[in-house]
Amino acid sequence: MATAVEPAQYQGTGKRKTSVARVILRPGDGATWFNGRTVENYFPRLTHRELAMSPLKIAGVEGTFDVRVRVHGGGPSGQAGAVRHGIARALVEADPNLREPLKRAGFLKRDARIVERKKAGLHKARKAPQFSKR
Repeated sequence: MATAVEPAQYQGTGKRKTSVARVILRPGDGATWFNGRTVENYFPRLTHRELAMSPLKIAGVEGTFDVRVRVHGGGPSGQAGAVRHGIARALVEADPNLREPLKRAGFLKRDARIVERKKAGLHKARKAPQFSKR
């Protein structure tokens, strides 16, 4: 009785601003799936595509993994950063030797900058009303 062997898959969760990306890497030919679309359709801007896929380039494994991503929250820049973080974490799970180059490139660090909340009595988070002498 032969049992079907599940191909290896590596998972990583990436976060940036208010975006969260769940990334699954499977050995394959480099196919991409971003919320049901290709990376070209999901990130029309080249800079966002390059940012999102940069860990694969640093690790030198472009075209050897199929990338499957579910991402939500925030805008395109935050989502691209979240995907980058998730892919880097999944690559470290796949090959612990990649930790050093990815860490040196800063891809394993969560960029925790989020929009500061508005405070009562102020126009914005820190912008105070103009002082009036009279």
